[in-house]
Amino acid sequence: MTKPLLGLSKNVRSLGWVSLFNDIASEMIYPLLPLFLNTVLGAGVVFIGLIEGIAESVSSFLKLFSGWVSDRFRKRKGLILFGYFLASITRPFIGLATSAYHVLFLRFFDRIGKGVRSSPRDALLSQSCREEERGKAFGFQRAMDHAGAMIGPLIASLLMAVFTKDLRIIFLLAFVPSLFCLWILWRGVTDVSPAKNSSEAITPSSPPKLHWKGWDRKFKYFLLIITLFTLGNSSDAFLLLRAQDLGLNIVTIPILWFIFHLSKTVFSVPGGALSDRIGRRKVMILAWTVYGLVYLGFAFASKAYQIWLLFIVYGLFYGLSEGTEKAWVADLVDESKRGTAYGAYHFCIGIAAFPASLLMGLIWKAIGVQWAFSFGAVMALIAALLAIVLLGSDQKEKKA
Repeated sequence: MTKPLLGLSKNVRSLGWVSLFNDIASEMIYPLLPLFLNTVLGAGVVFIGLIEGIAESVSSFLKLFSGWVSDRFRKRKGLILFGYFLASITRPFIGLATSAYHVLFLRFFDRIGKGVRSSPRDALLSQSCREEERGKAFGFQRAMDHAGAMIGPLIASLLMAVFTKDLRIIFLLAFVPSLFCLWILWRGVTDVSPAKNSSEAITPSSPPKLHWKGWDRKFKYFLLIITLFTLGNSSDAFLLLRAQDLGLNIVTIPILWFIFHLSKTVFSVPGGALSDRIGRRKVMILAWTVYGLVYLGFAFASKAYQIWLLFIVYGLFYGLSEGTEKAWVADLVDESKRGTAYGAYHFCIGIAAFPASLLMGLIWKAIGVQWAFSFGAVMALIAALLAIVLLGSDQKEKKA
């Protein structure tokens, strides 16, 4: 009998493939979107920051509610399927936009889809793996996500060569991989009841309340630190604008995005697995330190080749942090509250994402690119310091 990929369950593997095809579709659009807004629709960096900030913040509110609903009814798959479906049917219409406000409207609905699906998906994934393999499981899901994000820009680059840089046609064709995403989700993913989880068998209790007092102290500190870090973690659209600022042309940008996601893909499973071995806290302190150094690099880069190196190292940050953060949430919170906990985690990121992207655009325009990226670097280093002071050791504590 063939051993499952990386020893992971069918649910984890299927959710990985769902992420792969969804991100092929999404990333055929995303790296080109700021350029489309700027060069085709005439939007400035502040408006781009406004679009990205509103889109992510709307998504975060829905992540909180959808996580609670999935805990309440124990049916996570339906929410996941609806979220992916909504995003899939919305994205291609960006190709028909004639105003930056049309893009704002469409991104709004795309992020509604993400808001509905993300927390239930993370909770279901955490239920579908053993506790000692959470970092690897989330790392695998993130690796597949980034592999899709790597393939998407490559397809976009090839299509631009065929259609003479017509961005609208590329946006319309992004619907094709979305169909594969929905089919795999429908056929390959099943709900998991808490009683079937061998390491944390519990009986379903009343749904958790949506208030601050119900969480463990360490989980509250974790959310606080994540929020502060996110204030300096603006949309990666600004990194693409920085690349263009240093001389990379529109055809080269998707290739840069491909290399960036190749780096994320390579580092995601090892980064998550490392947190299984040495602890989530140590890995996150390392990740935030790497982020701070990379953003300082973006602040003071002066040559185009430096951008390529910075994007590769930036991929290391993602590989270390994404799977580790999500596995850490599951470590800190009881399974019966996990959908709500992931909702709180995504919510805290989202409420900070809007001012983060808006601040980035405003600082860039008002006092310069060096100050804008330096602000992000400082916030990351503050997060690393607070993790050392407030989160103690990596030893397990009683769950919230």
